[in-house]
Amino acid sequence: MKDKQFIIISGPCVLESLEIALTVAERIKNLAKKFGFFYVFKSSFDKANRTSLYSYRGPGLEKGLAWLYEVKSKTGVFITTDV
Repeated sequence: MKDKQFIIISGPCVLESLEIALTVAERIKNLAKKFGFFYVFKSSFDKANRTSLYSYRGPGLEKGLAWLYEVKSKTGVFITTDV
């Protein structure tokens, strides 16, 4: 990362599937390379602040961390999530 380089932290609000996470990470990674910004992938494995008790919260801790590891391994992007 260069000094004063623009940083974008972005990704799906919640992990819906590994396929979606990989697609988003790869596409934004390509945009980062094209436009010269630093990219960090962010998505939640448990989105507990939903307005409905019945809304999808995510895949949970174990599966969610496994998916985030896959995103990191396959795309090489930096990863962050809610804790």
